Amino acid sequence: MTALATRRFAARSALESALEERLARAIAAPSAAALMLSGGTTPLPAYRALGARPGIAPGAGLRILFSDDRYVPANSPASNYLQAQPLLTALALPTAAVLRVRTELPLEEAARDYERQLEALLASGAGIGLGLLGLGADGHTASLFGAADLERARGHLAVAVQRPDGLSAVSVTPELLAQVAEPVFVVAGGDKRDALRRLLAQDPQLTAWRAVEGCARVELWAYEGE
Repeated sequence: MTALATRRFAARSALESALEERLARAIAAPSAAALMLSGGTTPLPAYRALGARPGIAPGAGLRILFSDDRYVPANSPASNYLQAQPLLTALALPTAAVLRVRTELPLEEAARDYERQLEALLASGAGIGLGLLGLGADGHTASLFGAADLERARGHLAVAVQRPDGLSAVSVTPELLAQVAEPVFVVAGGDKRDALRRLLAQDPQLTAWRAVEGCARVELWAYEGE
């Protein structure tokens, strides 16, 4: 059974500051555990703040991966990879240390390529330490939007998805999330109150909860204002 630990914040700025510090510890850790970044607007201030820190230094062997990315060019404002650039630029990791969805490939090939990158990461023994996840107002996480996505994700670490907004995406799967040592939902926004309530209740019909049921423990960091 998945344990859910909740941390609530009185202000969005407090959530952002706490996330910045949690990420800083993960980045500087001497172990070789990888760090999974999420998209969306909530973690961006923490990425930018860390990117602006003088002398930020990653631990030896740090690798970065993404929970998902839209199937758009890497220089598109909609790209999670592009949104994380302030942090990635500051870390100056070797190209091979940043696992990204190669959207220059055809969609299904991009999903298979990302799955191969994830397989190689897990096979290396490094493992995934901290892993950030968002929560949509519709109850999705990463780019897993419903039962059909979860079903197609079976047996895979990454899968191509058709998003409700008409865009395509490549997402990690519940099988990959089960390998994350410290999965953390980071949630802010009044429009997400219903999805947040259902996540707190561990609603078995909520896609986001179903996506992490293979995890031993999940954290939820939430600011319910705005």
